[in-house]
Amino acid sequence: MNTEQERHWSEVEEGVELLAEGKAEEAAVELSRVLVDSPDNEYAHFYLGTAYFERDDFERALACYVKALELVPTYVGARVAAGQTLRLLGRHEHALRMGRAVLELDKTDPDALHLCGMVSFQRGEYAAARAYLERFLETSPELEVALEVEGMLQLLRGEAESLDDDQSTNG
Repeated sequence: MNTEQERHWSEVEEGVELLAEGKAEEAAVELSRVLVDSPDNEYAHFYLGTAYFERDDFERALACYVKALELVPTYVGARVAAGQTLRLLGRHEHALRMGRAVLELDKTDPDALHLCGMVSFQRGEYAAARAYLERFLETSPELEVALEVEGMLQLLRGEAESLDDDQSTNG
């Protein structure tokens, strides 16, 4: 980390702590305050985006992630967060581009693999989803996410019935 990045990080530490405590509203206020004095702070834009994301304000979250990327185009966390936000907004093609851009830099980035797998699954591109999600599991993700992804893969491999299938036979 260079001196400017260290300064930017120290400016957002309180906001990040508030986010970790689940206080998204207070974090948004704090990070907005940081941006008044330091509008070029990529971390403040990123974590303000995270605060908005936590409050389901996806359009504002996306705007913050994009601003962080304008300041630091190589900011992988902002690119993945923007991709997940785009996915939730139903803008799948743009979300996929974000994930693929990260994978061009690092073929094994777990967050990008997860993003691309989720988007492909939502788009009905099951072979691609399976490939991304299997690669994601190879990165040893946290148990909760791994179990969710394994359930999706079981559906893709035909090893489990979807809820829709189950309801149609029981309904």
